[in-house]
Amino acid sequence: MNRILKYEDVTQFDQETDVVVAGYGGAGGCAALEARRAGSDVLLLERASGGGGSTMMSACEMYLGGSGGTRLQRDLGFADSTGNFRNYLEACFAPNVDAERMRLFTEGAAAHFDWVEALGVKYKRGCFEGRDVVALTGDSLQYTGNERAWPFTDVATPVPRGHLPADAGHEGGVRFFTALKARVEEAGVRVQCDSRVTRLIQDRSGRVCGVVARSAGQDRKVRARQGVILCCGGFIMNEAMTRRHIPELDAIATRHGNPGDMGDGILMGVAAGGQAINMGEAFVGIAHYPPPQLTFGIFVNQQAQRFVNEDVYLARLGHYAAQQPGDRICMFIDNRHFDRPAYLKVDMVAVDDSVAVLEREAGYPPGALQQTVDFYNRHAARGEDPLFHKARAWLCPLDTPPYALVSYRLSEIRPPVFTLGGLDVLPTGEVVDPERQPIPGLYAAGRTVAGIPRNSKGYASGMSVADVTFFGRLAGIQAARQPRC
Repeated sequence: MNRILKYEDVTQFDQETDVVVAGYGGAGGCAALEARRAGSDVLLLERASGGGGSTMMSACEMYLGGSGGTRLQRDLGFADSTGNFRNYLEACFAPNVDAERMRLFTEGAAAHFDWVEALGVKYKRGCFEGRDVVALTGDSLQYTGNERAWPFTDVATPVPRGHLPADAGHEGGVRFFTALKARVEEAGVRVQCDSRVTRLIQDRSGRVCGVVARSAGQDRKVRARQGVILCCGGFIMNEAMTRRHIPELDAIATRHGNPGDMGDGILMGVAAGGQAINMGEAFVGIAHYPPPQLTFGIFVNQQAQRFVNEDVYLARLGHYAAQQPGDRICMFIDNRHFDRPAYLKVDMVAVDDSVAVLEREAGYPPGALQQTVDFYNRHAARGEDPLFHKARAWLCPLDTPPYALVSYRLSEIRPPVFTLGGLDVLPTGEVVDPERQPIPGLYAAGRTVAGIPRNSKGYASGMSVADVTFFGRLAGIQAARQPRC
């Protein structure tokens, strides 16, 4: 598909506005709202029959901190300096970090929470300090990543940073988007659904001047006097793109996203002269908790060797599991700590009172599993994990038979995967060319860009929603500052 229409070939526009926003998810809604509040006439085009995108499908745990703590953190007695917040995030994603993007986010994240609360999103002043992916207690603050796990504890003080709408459970995205949508409507943003942006309109100087949108079988040309903001999501639903960029994960993935995650914004941005970066990185999650007591178990690869501290977040486990030779991953656990997770269809490879029997039935090299378990147990009894430094709270000898080997073979559990690559942009949203020069009139935000979270090994729940909403706002503000042409 030709993703660019020459401005000089357009004889008549069907619509005209200041700012066109393509995509009405969290990023697009925030971009449109801020551009409208800054005085621009805004047209928001959404390919689906209603807004929401992946943000509305999520639990909407926003990963926020810094500036001494968000209002929610401070109200609950937690302090989180900007330096502490930045140290943690840099440890998560180094060396692939956009320093200026990181600076703006860590300095502005606390104020972003105030902005979200002002939308009308309710947050309960309660902290869930247990180990779960989403707090089901109604509390609005929780640990959602690797804050309490090595090696992150070596560089940053653990602080809970997952901000979850009150009493929302897994429905936080609905709560957030309902409030955002109401503010978008009140501000006077024009929204047109069932309108898929398929092409950018670009003049001979390189400036993006509008879009072509497909609606009811017809192409409509829309002129944008100030700019176009691409907020079209990632590319996890585009099988041709995932086979090209993340082939190993493509083969075992459960595609996690919304039907619009087809890479449209990325492809249009590249066609206009931008570049796509970080395209080989994706979130891959292996849900090894809840229940939390499974954290006492140990994960081994097909050589019966451990490869990670098991108290990490599910995406870090997924990252390292996907790097092991083959896709055979097993949890070894004893009877004292095992509880079958209801949400995951896992198979028992073997169950027996003898580790040697498990080893033989699983087909591991002779002595390999016995050595791994013996080494782990001897040190765990002393509260130590010299190989991977699992936190003392989760260290306990696995010595209560019967023992089990539980299969987490990636091709069988098919973990959720979504993409983390996209357009290279300045922190304020300008899409840049390979020399990092802005393409006039073109902006992007959300999963269409390579944002703060750039790999699975440092990912935490809430990083995407925080990133897309925060930088969606900046893109809307920046576009509204441009002179009309």
